[in-house]
Amino acid sequence: MEKWDEELIARLLPHNEELRTYIEEHRRYEEQLEKFNQRPYLTTQETLERKRIQKLKLAGRDKIEAILARSRQG
Repeated sequence: MEKWDEELIARLLPHNEELRTYIEEHRRYEEQLEKFNQRPYLTTQETLERKRIQKLKLAGRDKIEAILARSRQG
């Protein structure tokens, strides 16, 4: 994430509940993925779960980017 995006997020976070929700989800997904990444081997089910979390994290990132884009326009 770019520095100006981080600054914009810091300004918007106290006032934008939607953004705050997506940021919290993004951090939670990152923590879950880190746990998977620390393991030397994943079962098939764990691999599927890891992929599902990656997709959710990416979708959340897209929503964060959309909020930031709207803020830049306004």
